Amino acid sequence: MLALFFVSAGLAYVIWTIACLEANVRKAKALKVPIIRLPIDSNNVMWILLQARVWKILDKLPVDWSSYPLFVRLSRRGWFFAERATIHEHTGPVFVLVSPVSINVHFADPDTIRDIVTRRGDFQRPIAELKLLELYGPCISTAKWEDWPRHRKIMATPFNETIMKSVWDESLRQANGMLRSWAAASVDGIPSYQKDTRALSLNVLAAIGFGKMYDFRGSTEPQIDEVGGYRDSLQTVLDNIILLMLVPFHILGRLPKSWARIGNAGISFQKHMVKMLEEETTALSQGKPGSGGIMGSFVRAADTYRHEPTAESDLKGTRKGLSVDEIFGNLFVINFAGHDTTANTLAFSVLLLAAHPEVQAWLADEIAIVTGNSPVEMWDYKELYPQLKRCRATIYEVLRLYPPVPALPSIASNHAQVIKIGSRTLNIPEGVNLTVNIRAMQVHPAHWPDANNWLPSRWISNPAPAISPTATQLADEKLIVQSKDIFFPWGEGPQICPGKKFAEVQVVAVLACLFRTHRLTIKKQAGESDDAAIKRANDCSNDVDLEMLVRLRDADRVNLICSEA
Repeated sequence: MLALFFVSAGLAYVIWTIACLEANVRKAKALKVPIIRLPIDSNNVMWILLQARVWKILDKLPVDWSSYPLFVRLSRRGWFFAERATIHEHTGPVFVLVSPVSINVHFADPDTIRDIVTRRGDFQRPIAELKLLELYGPCISTAKWEDWPRHRKIMATPFNETIMKSVWDESLRQANGMLRSWAAASVDGIPSYQKDTRALSLNVLAAIGFGKMYDFRGSTEPQIDEVGGYRDSLQTVLDNIILLMLVPFHILGRLPKSWARIGNAGISFQKHMVKMLEEETTALSQGKPGSGGIMGSFVRAADTYRHEPTAESDLKGTRKGLSVDEIFGNLFVINFAGHDTTANTLAFSVLLLAAHPEVQAWLADEIAIVTGNSPVEMWDYKELYPQLKRCRATIYEVLRLYPPVPALPSIASNHAQVIKIGSRTLNIPEGVNLTVNIRAMQVHPAHWPDANNWLPSRWISNPAPAISPTATQLADEKLIVQSKDIFFPWGEGPQICPGKKFAEVQVVAVLACLFRTHRLTIKKQAGESDDAAIKRANDCSNDVDLEMLVRLRDADRVNLICSEA
């Protein structure tokens, strides 16, 4: 009887799934665009937990990715990366992905994208799908339309030009430490450049945002952090973010040791946030300067929130400040988005530069002339940063091919919305999801020559001669500002990432410090040729996963060597 029950339940589930899928297909046909059926929704919790294991098996099979049917390929989390612009080249600038629980319209058209990102009231963030980000409380990523400006104002305040000199100085200090560690590794190679770039990025954010100063330590050097410390807890949370979003901390804490460690890290990080907020509140109440970072803005926001007349402001929709829970939610988002995105960009950068020695030389020409003979400690942000155009071009080219978030989701809100795409007009029913495909737009051959090749020089106009450029010739180079409709790795419109400049300044400082006097090479395996080593590095850079952000799946399969130029 029990077996019969399970068979019947399974059969009923399959029938229900097919019925729901076909019902959504009938609705989607009204849009009159290509339709792709997806039997399992991408937000299905069981599929989120199982799909990594399924694809680990499929990836080992001698089957080319493009050979799988579309519904199989598009069931993979982060399929945007592997598909590049291919799906839009075949189906056109718009298609509909239909699952048993949702209808999702995907776009890769510059004019339509501009329309979507600027009409933020009509196309709002899909709050229900983003609720998982509320690991510690409501945040800017999950704020409702009427609450979003309140979060944005407070989140953007500390990320202004006044802190960029501090970002620059701390990034140089950390990069100097990383360079010493890498150079000391000598012919043995850097143990883990991915872990090191994460440590560097975390140290910069801790110093600038929270007033916590750390010296750089390589991945194999003795660590000074105790288990449960601020950095240890945060790193554990970030490394296991999907699990923590699905399973409450206190439940994980009761499970076997490895799981309990993750749950305890989640609890410890919350305690650190509470402590930082209390310390900053006490310092400011005593007339002391506090940390001088993000926490000061949050303390003032909490004070404003507490003194607001709640009923009146809620009624008028004019609530100001942030609640304590909202502060914790936003603190986590800053650590997650501000740390991991920059760290991943740095990891991609150093790997790609190691595979392209000609780009390292191109960068070094600029760095040598711009910085002259002055020691790194004397480098002035306002003087040097604007001149390091090739370093910024390198970052942009990394972000073009490897945007941290490959797509921007939204949902048709308030009522049915009208969108123009070419000569067609689409009537999008309220509640239908829309996805702007960043990855496809940034590698689409219609907009980018040699779209799939990593070419930082594409961002420079009026280029100086390749051999022995003069200071005047380098000064005449111009950094190309690409259209925001085809290049928008930080998002676009009013909801653009407030930490954009923070990340740029940090990565430019690190690249300038590294490649002024040193070069990176790939540590070759026994009997491996130079070309084979470069191919292995390029294969590694294109082997990514997307648990939450685009990152290298197995960076340590390629070891790098850092040596003096």
